[in-house]
Amino acid sequence: MTYVEEATVIDDTIYDLINEAFENERKYDDAKYRNSIFHEHNEYFVHTDDGSYSIKSKEINHKVETLHTSTGAISESFEKFIKPLKLDYSEDIAILDICAGLGYNSSAAIDDFLKHTDGDTNLQIDLLEISKPTLAAGLMVPSPIEAHDITKKAIEKALIEADYASLELEETEIPDNINLKIHIDDARKVIQNLKDNHYDAIFLDPFSQNMSPELVSVEFFKEFRRVIKDNGIVATYTSSSPVRMGFIEADFYVSLGPIFGRFQGGTLASPSPKNLTKSLPKNDEIKMALSDVGIPFRDPNLDLSSREILDNRTEERHNARHNTKISSAVKTPIFLGQEMDDEPLKRRVERNLAKMNIPGVLSEEAFYLMEVEDNYLEEYLEDNNSRTRILEMAKRLDEIKNRE
Repeated sequence: MTYVEEATVIDDTIYDLINEAFENERKYDDAKYRNSIFHEHNEYFVHTDDGSYSIKSKEINHKVETLHTSTGAISESFEKFIKPLKLDYSEDIAILDICAGLGYNSSAAIDDFLKHTDGDTNLQIDLLEISKPTLAAGLMVPSPIEAHDITKKAIEKALIEADYASLELEETEIPDNINLKIHIDDARKVIQNLKDNHYDAIFLDPFSQNMSPELVSVEFFKEFRRVIKDNGIVATYTSSSPVRMGFIEADFYVSLGPIFGRFQGGTLASPSPKNLTKSLPKNDEIKMALSDVGIPFRDPNLDLSSREILDNRTEERHNARHNTKISSAVKTPIFLGQEMDDEPLKRRVERNLAKMNIPGVLSEEAFYLMEVEDNYLEEYLEDNNSRTRILEMAKRLDEIKNRE
C-alpha cells in the first residue's frame, strides 16, 4: 500500500468510484461521470443535522464513521476553526488548512472573511490534502454555503492541473482578493517549503491520531511553530493528550478549544499565552504532565510511516512507565493528594506511585506535585496557564524520581 492510499480515509468503494468517474471524464470529456456520483451513490454521503453533507470513512477497527460530526459538518468548521480565532480582517490574513478534505474549513474562513471585509484586504489560504479523490468528493457534495463554491473552483483547477480532472464545470469565480493554493502532497513535505512567520491561523483536521500520527508529531508541530506568526493560533478538534503534549514540546501554549458535537473540547495552540483564554481541565493537565499517556508522537526526519510512529510511541511509553513517568493505568496521577475509599483501587494506585518514589496518595511527595495545581485557574494568564503548570509538575516529578 502506498502512503497516499494509507493516508486516504474515505470509504474504499467510493474512493474507487470517484477515481473511475474522473478517469472516464478525462477519457471522454463528458461531465456525466462526475455529476452522477453523488446521486447514484448517495449511500456513501451522510446528511448531517445542519443540512451539510459529510462522507463515510473506510472501516477502521471494524467501525465506519464519517469525516465530520453528525451534529453538522459545516457548523463544525465555524464553531471549531473560525470562531475561536477572532481574526482581524483590517489586515491581510494568511491561513494554512491541513487535511483540507471536502474544503469546508477553508469555505468557512472565506465566508467569515467576506462578511467582515470591505474588499481592501486580502485572504490567502494554503490547502493541504494528499488525496485527490477526497478533494474531488468536495466537488460532488451540494455546497452548504455560497463560499464553498469558491473553494470548489480552486479544487477543480488544482485537479485539472494535476491531470485528474479535465472539465471546468464550476462557474463561480474566485474574488481578486482571495488567493487559494491547493497542495496535493504529503503535508510534511509541503510545510518544509512554506515561509517563516507567515500564517495567522493553522487548521489541523486529520481524521484521527491513530490513522495519521505523522500529522500530529512534535517535529511536524515544530514546523508549525516556524511558519506561524507570534500572535497566530492553531485550531484542532482533538483533545488528545499526546497531541497537546506535542504542541508543548514544540514550544506552543495550549488551551481548551470549543465543544461541538463531542463530549470534550478541542485544542487551541499559540506561540503566545496572550492569544488563549481557557485552561485545559485540571485532570488533563495532571495526566499529561505526570503519566505516560502524555508521551507525544515523534517523527524525527518527517519521513516515518504511520505504523513506525505508533510503534515507536508504544515503546517509548513502555520505557517511560515507572522510570520517568507514572503509569497511566487506572488513571493513577489524578488520585494524588486525594482520599481514597476504594481500597483495592488505592492499592493499585499506590503500587504505581511507589515505583516513582512516591510513598502514597497523601504523602509529602504527592502534595508537592499537586501544589502546582493549587494555583489552577480556568482563566489563561501569562504566568499561570496550562503550559506553565504542566512543565512545572513534570519538573517536580523528575526531582522526586531522582532523589537518593
